Amino acid sequence: MTLRIAFARINQETNCLSPVSTSFADFESTHFLEGQDLDKAVSRSGFEVPGMFRRVELAGFMAAMREAKAEVLPIALFSAWAVPSGPLTRECFDELERRLVDGLKAAGRLDGVYLCLHGAMGVKGLDDPEGRLVTAAAEAALAPVVVTHDLHANLTAQRVEQSIAVLSYKTNPHRDHFTRGRQAGRLLLQKLRREVNPVTAWRSLPMLLGGGTTLDFLPPMLGIFARLHALEVRGRVLGASVNMCHPWNDAKGLGWSTCVTTDGDRDLAESEADRLAEMCWRVKDSLPPHFPSLPDALIQARKARLARRFGVVTLCDASDVVTAGAPGENTEFPRLILEHASDLLTYVPLRDPVAVETLFKRSEGETVTLDVGGRLHPELNRPLKLTGTLLHKRQNPGILRTAVLAVSGLRLVITEGPAVTLKPNFFTQAGLDPWKADVIVVKNFFPFRLFFAPLSRKTIYVKTQGVTDFDAAHALNFDGPMHPRDHVEDWRAADERRRVIRAAD
Repeated sequence: MTLRIAFARINQETNCLSPVSTSFADFESTHFLEGQDLDKAVSRSGFEVPGMFRRVELAGFMAAMREAKAEVLPIALFSAWAVPSGPLTRECFDELERRLVDGLKAAGRLDGVYLCLHGAMGVKGLDDPEGRLVTAAAEAALAPVVVTHDLHANLTAQRVEQSIAVLSYKTNPHRDHFTRGRQAGRLLLQKLRREVNPVTAWRSLPMLLGGGTTLDFLPPMLGIFARLHALEVRGRVLGASVNMCHPWNDAKGLGWSTCVTTDGDRDLAESEADRLAEMCWRVKDSLPPHFPSLPDALIQARKARLARRFGVVTLCDASDVVTAGAPGENTEFPRLILEHASDLLTYVPLRDPVAVETLFKRSEGETVTLDVGGRLHPELNRPLKLTGTLLHKRQNPGILRTAVLAVSGLRLVITEGPAVTLKPNFFTQAGLDPWKADVIVVKNFFPFRLFFAPLSRKTIYVKTQGVTDFDAAHALNFDGPMHPRDHVEDWRAADERRRVIRAAD
């Protein structure tokens, strides 16, 4: 009998400190595919997430379906992906949940479901919205559900109990989206063929930060990631994950977690989840490195003459990281660059839909005076008045309209939508040549380093003040003491509380 397996993606990482809500229109403008369009996107020759990724989790899942010896009918529901931002509105979440449930019910008989979820979604008025999605999928399909998560997921009891396995990325910067999707597909097929009996154990730690830079190829996380890989080589371990959480999510039980799925061996799953938790707890005091101020970073950039001659210096705006949910309108960067480094050719992104609207009414080459910034999060970002030349106007997928304003050596790329500077082509599409710049400002913590590697000769992380500062989450309320804000002697008391499913909303 043909196995009928439905698959869908709902992906958004929420920064609860951002005042910019996420609506359904944000998913539609960034990435929303369904039915035949999704089938085409995840085919061998398709482009899964145009402008972002060619082959990620859903393409990996489809590869597993094609590799199956038995007949399999994959049923594409939809793929919805929004740029990280503030919490989803309740209307947005309800629409996504409705589409998921209706799609599963309309699919007829189903043997299994694959859900690609970020794991750190927040919704106004809801606790654990992704746990609710997993439960809704299991109840609508009356079939086993397998889930994949980002490495920065916040795992919950509901998700573990309502799925046969939760698999998270094992790389940071993330580069195993495809392989994790394929692994999820293979595991689900093995379950449906009764070749394996997945059993999952997990642990939750009251720990926001740790692991130093958290890169998988550097200490202190190197040994932990090596353990994950070693575990999955063993025949009875079907999946192993460490989730380092998104520290700007307001889930009460926020924190790092470990998760191990074995083939029917409960004792092994429990012992390895526990061992991984102990390994994570031992690196809790390796906190993120200190980041310099912008004036100090600009001094370093000026001194880096060889880096600027043979490439660019990249400055990461660590206080306003758009791919971690920040609004992306930090005006301190253009302000201080004009004060301290106006002679350096510097590309800076800034989100301001009102300024874009004004600039699109003007002609390229005109001299324009206007205020930028201070509209999305005025409590943190002061408006900045500029007079410059309008160089370019462009329309781009996801970020919508962009306008480039030239002021001395500054090239301010003003965006209508989220200023996602993940790849150099963000600037190319805006009409700028990245190779001509001395300095490029990005608003992404880690993945940009992969894409900027051919171009960047020096990277400097910079702290000003914003919703992605590592201490910004200290203002949130948790279910108890939280490291490193509070002194926490041991993780086990919090873990015992958190591994109990809370009442549904």
